[in-house]
Amino acid sequence: MDATTDLEIRKAARTDLPAIIALFAADSVGGHDDTTATEAFSDYLAAFERIEASELQTLYVARLGDDVVGTFQTTLLTSLPGRGQPRLLVEAVQTREDARGRGIGERMMLYAIERARERGAAKVQLSSNATRAAAHRFYERLGFVRSHFGFHMPLK
Repeated sequence: MDATTDLEIRKAARTDLPAIIALFAADSVGGHDDTTATEAFSDYLAAFERIEASELQTLYVARLGDDVVGTFQTTLLTSLPGRGQPRLLVEAVQTREDARGRGIGERMMLYAIERARERGAAKVQLSSNATRAAAHRFYERLGFVRSHFGFHMPLK
């Protein structure tokens, strides 16, 4: 791991939104059609405001100095299976391409795991695009286990 002692992980602020959007827009694998186009900003802002208003969701940024170099989102879920034990879902994990390989992703995931423990979650779960073999190795190295197949159905 590279020296990331100056890495700050914190709840995202509205002022971080352009940098977060740029991270997603630069991701050619995600397939979410993210864009930094000005006319799309209101969509991102509305989503940010919904996340920020939720007690169960949190959007985070990882910063080195003034630069946002990573982001992830967590959602605390509760369902009846497992006797109602909550679990923390981690989504939208991105590290800026020029900052990869420096331990930023690991620090973000360890931060998410610690937040899960603080909130009483029984486990942390995530999904990853099936084509991201390097990401899968990364998550397995951190102790995540492949256990389920994921499905989705686009509605638009």
